[in-house]
Amino acid sequence: MELQRGLSQFDLTNIIVGAIVGADIYIASALTAGLVGPFSIVLWAVAGLFAATIAMVFAYCSYYVPRVGGPFAYVSEAFDDFYGFLTGWSMWIAELLALPVFAIAFVSYLQALIPLTPAAQVAVRALFVASLTLVNIVGVRAAGKLNDALTLIKLSPLLLLIVAGLGIFVIRPETFIGNYTPLLPLGLQNAAHALVLIFWAYAGFEMGTLPAGEVQDPQKAIPRAIVSGMLIVSLFYLLTNFVLYGLINWTELDRSTVPLVAAGTVLFGSAGALIMTVGALFSVSGSDESGMLGSARLAYAMAIDGLFPRVFARLHPRYETPYVVLIVQGVIAFVLSSIGNLSGLISFAVLNLAFSFLLTCFALIVLRSGGGANLRGQHLFPLAGIAICLFLLFSTTTFDKIAGVLVILAGIPVYFYYSPKTDIRHLKDLFLSEEAVLLRRLETREIYLANLLDLIRTVFRRVRRPRARG
Repeated sequence: MELQRGLSQFDLTNIIVGAIVGADIYIASALTAGLVGPFSIVLWAVAGLFAATIAMVFAYCSYYVPRVGGPFAYVSEAFDDFYGFLTGWSMWIAELLALPVFAIAFVSYLQALIPLTPAAQVAVRALFVASLTLVNIVGVRAAGKLNDALTLIKLSPLLLLIVAGLGIFVIRPETFIGNYTPLLPLGLQNAAHALVLIFWAYAGFEMGTLPAGEVQDPQKAIPRAIVSGMLIVSLFYLLTNFVLYGLINWTELDRSTVPLVAAGTVLFGSAGALIMTVGALFSVSGSDESGMLGSARLAYAMAIDGLFPRVFARLHPRYETPYVVLIVQGVIAFVLSSIGNLSGLISFAVLNLAFSFLLTCFALIVLRSGGGANLRGQHLFPLAGIAICLFLLFSTTTFDKIAGVLVILAGIPVYFYYSPKTDIRHLKDLFLSEEAVLLRRLETREIYLANLLDLIRTVFRRVRRPRARG
């Protein structure tokens, strides 16, 4: 049975916004302060354009391959399972690296409330990762409902920061002018690396482009939803960072591990610091819970296709979740959180993302040549996406490039060892059917701005309804 085309342009926009905006804004803003100063605000806009371009590539790929979601499927369809595996492998590595990032960030924000000894920090990271692993194993749906219930706790601090900060800008513009002067105190030599770190905050669109089979009028709705969704996300990010860099001098942000707590303190004193800290702790936890589930499902999908260890496809007898891969991911995340740092983990994650995005851009060139669709920009977007991906790959550190090549090469023997010996494609088709993909996307997507958009639309409709009757 096929699903009806029940997703409107607004629904798809909502899903895209919800998939992108998470706890990244609590983490990425201060990382670039010591690289380019307040010029970071310009790079946030550029990164948004980069992400929107690649998001369009994913959207068009989902149109040509509507029954299977994800870059693993797009590249496999365009080329073969080997290149599809390399795409899925690098995507899984990238998503896996996000898990320790959030563990580190959780400890940093918790220390704003409670001073922690080095031993206590290790214990908190272990407890953080273990608890989210357990939640994903035994209570995925319950966790999703809890995430919905806590949406206001996650979003309200950021909206409060934006409104209050813009108020300060109107009342005391000299404060903002002083902190934005000079705009580029350190030159442009570190701008490319800063852009790599900022691009990470826009990642997530690849999880939000649903199969085109459920979208009403996909040729028009998908591009418009991508553009409007990315505009909303970019505006939200730009306003948050405009306020942040206007309230606090870049030299102070460079020394801070909790930038939004510092901004809350400037606006509201200790109460503001508490509000921002609580919002950050909930947001970081929610993002890591969703990311852990997404990366586990990617590994599970590749395992049932025979491209990963078969044990990764083992489901819990009671909860029917891929508990083995969740446990493995949890252990890896804890280890990396103890030996890695935020900037290094994010940079290496973006390198792996850029590699998988690069193969996806090439895949669209092949897919469009075999289809009769006339999608607007389908010839331009993959070429622009290839250029963007190459720029991101080139802009990572030398260590990232060397380690990235080694990691990708390490996937080759994994593929040949675990390549299918028997026909198990029916399992993959069952797992990645339109129905399954749609239901899981709606159950586990990040919320944040998405719920706010739902609320605004509901209020708008109710206000308009009496007028329409009159």
